[in-house]
Amino acid sequence: MGEPNHSPGKELQHWTQAETPGKKSWHSQAYALGAISNFMSTFLTFPIYKVVFRQQIHAVTVSEALRQLWHEGPQYFYRGIYPPLLSKTLQGTLLFGTYDSLLCSLSPVGPHSLGHRWAAGLMSGVVEAVALSPFERVQNVLQDGRKQARFPSTFSILKEFNSYGLWGRLSLGYYRGFWPVLLRNSLGSALYFSFKDPIQDGLAKQGLPHWVPAMVSGSVNGTITCLVLYPLIVLVANMQSHIGWQSMPSLWASAQDMWDTRGRKVFLIYRGGSLVILRSSVTWGLTTAIHDFLQRKSHSKKD
Repeated sequence: MGEPNHSPGKELQHWTQAETPGKKSWHSQAYALGAISNFMSTFLTFPIYKVVFRQQIHAVTVSEALRQLWHEGPQYFYRGIYPPLLSKTLQGTLLFGTYDSLLCSLSPVGPHSLGHRWAAGLMSGVVEAVALSPFERVQNVLQDGRKQARFPSTFSILKEFNSYGLWGRLSLGYYRGFWPVLLRNSLGSALYFSFKDPIQDGLAKQGLPHWVPAMVSGSVNGTITCLVLYPLIVLVANMQSHIGWQSMPSLWASAQDMWDTRGRKVFLIYRGGSLVILRSSVTWGLTTAIHDFLQRKSHSKKD
């Protein structure tokens, strides 16, 4: 469609360089588009995520996770959607907006090298982890079926966290499992932004419509990144499902317990990997394609 020989990644890089460094229009655009794309993809893929979460917590098969959700009833199927919907919308805002701002600061006149993309992605992941870890913490407690009776709502969880002292609110409450979250988010963002454009550029040379390289690039890159970091995802889910002063094992104890619970076998840690592939493909494919489409449309209007 249009000009098949042009590389979408290089076109967007050219637009970035053409903007005056620090110009608000570009940065505000990146924040807004990140929010919209993440909101849409999160809402569509939440049912898949909930099944994956049950597998991570209980180490069960897909059919068993679905059976648990069915037994609890449809009224609980979307239980816990509000924290991830809000957090993922904020995630898109911070991830794309902060990355764009940092990238322009590191290389205001371009071109943006692999090192620049890696550094900007890594730092945007750190910002994301600090800002959004509390949302993920509440979400993981809500989605654990064992906690439904004791914590039936988000308010009941917040009330529990706020009953701790200041340090307890951070270490045992809102920021439980923060270090693996920080490692997962920073590395994940660095990997995603480092290789998103190169993959997209390579596909664009095949003369495909603009949205196809963006969707495939986001899908493939997001899936590979997610699978590489999947053990950290499982560790975070297990650490953040614990609540209360008496049930807070250390980071090392949590990792050891996860390894022992899964029979000291790597393939059991990756149980649920098939659904992770599906969810990551859909989520990051949609997110990248929507973001690329809206960004391209915005710049075509300016031109």
